[in-house]
Amino acid sequence: MPVFDAAMAAVRLSPQLRALVPLGALLLGGCTWYHREPLAPQNTATSAHSLERIQIDASRMPLPELAAHRFDPSDGLDIDEVAMLAVANNPELKLARDDLGIARAQAYSAGLLPDPQLSVSSDYPGAAGATRAFNYGLSVDVMAIVLRSANRQSADATVAKTDLGLLWQEWQIVAQARQLFIKTRFQQDTLPLLQQQRELARTRYERMAEARRDGNLTDDTLSAALTAYSDARKQYADAERAAQQTHHDLNALLGLAPEVQLQLTGSEDIAPLTDPTLDAALASLAQRRPDLIALQAGYEAQEQKYRAAILSQFPSLSVGFVRARDTSNIYTSGFQINLSLPIFNRNQGNVAIEKATRQRLRDEYQTRLNQAYADVAQMRADQTILTRQLQQTEAALPDVDIAAQHAAAAYAEHNLALGAYTDAQSAALSKRVDVATLRESLAEQRVGLQALLGSAIPDAFSCAQNFIDTHAK
Repeated sequence: MPVFDAAMAAVRLSPQLRALVPLGALLLGGCTWYHREPLAPQNTATSAHSLERIQIDASRMPLPELAAHRFDPSDGLDIDEVAMLAVANNPELKLARDDLGIARAQAYSAGLLPDPQLSVSSDYPGAAGATRAFNYGLSVDVMAIVLRSANRQSADATVAKTDLGLLWQEWQIVAQARQLFIKTRFQQDTLPLLQQQRELARTRYERMAEARRDGNLTDDTLSAALTAYSDARKQYADAERAAQQTHHDLNALLGLAPEVQLQLTGSEDIAPLTDPTLDAALASLAQRRPDLIALQAGYEAQEQKYRAAILSQFPSLSVGFVRARDTSNIYTSGFQINLSLPIFNRNQGNVAIEKATRQRLRDEYQTRLNQAYADVAQMRADQTILTRQLQQTEAALPDVDIAAQHAAAAYAEHNLALGAYTDAQSAALSKRVDVATLRESLAEQRVGLQALLGSAIPDAFSCAQNFIDTHAK
């Protein structure tokens, strides 16, 4: 221990090391210090009271129609306001933005120059009359500087890919919010229709059960009425459960507490979607869809990684300067070079990995592009079928409505049996539900197309809104 203490004292008294103390203090002054940030153990989902105070910057919205829309929850939320709230408050998007922050920090790290390396050694002779020897060296990794450009370009491209991936995820969240909005409005307006069906079936069954007790009706006729009532009751119960599930899904997507009940309002009509509009949107798909542009950025990042791997085939090199003194008190100055010999490895393994990865990214981009065209083609074909079905169902609606009106008038005058009256009313209600279901499917399909093609096609809700305004009163 005395020998060690004496050595440390000699180091502390060394003029060369004493000169490094201010430099070390300066470097430590620019360091980041640790601050603890504890987790929050309580539920932080947005409450109804918090929702009233939410402010959303429209300029940060991912789609032009949202950026031009004003967010005001005081008078209810329309389809665009629901989409804006989803972009601003969705929990998954918050995590995606955190990932973007990590990618930006990594890009910042990739652009930093390597720190020089300082080496200090000291020898203490055991013989009398000898002088303490020392060796001070300063070096820098030259290959790190050579690779800095490729690494930085790769990191910047990765940031662009992550940013575009976030934009694509925002597009998907907007589509999900709009689809849940449409589904919620559909359920709000069809549940009363299904409730009317249930009540009609219940009234019919109860009247027939009373007639059966009086001996005026057979068991098989009563069984048929009971089956119809059970079916109508189950259909209404299933619709209630579906509405509750939609409420849960919408609140979870918007980052709202489960007890929050949103007031959803209508939307203005839009121009119908035409084939030329779809064709024009499809032509520029690769230049507009964020996920495809993100894959292009990812491919560029991989190009730079492949380039860096090729540059790393060359010998790694670090150079520095040395100042030394031996135990005989002779001072020397010189330089040092550390050079790896590319005999066995030559970084060929990493070159092969990066090249194969680049090929995979190339194939991934082409596969995604081909799938996008196929998805649009499938939706267009499905739209044709749905449109034809809707036209046929709407064409039949006036006849069943008139039949229901006539049946109601005849029943009021006691000229029609209860069974025939309920059959006519149920047929009209079922046809209205069928029309609503087809209109909902078309509206959700429009949202899906917009998610695939972006704002190059009109918004989605007008077809469902037309039904609500015209048929669901």
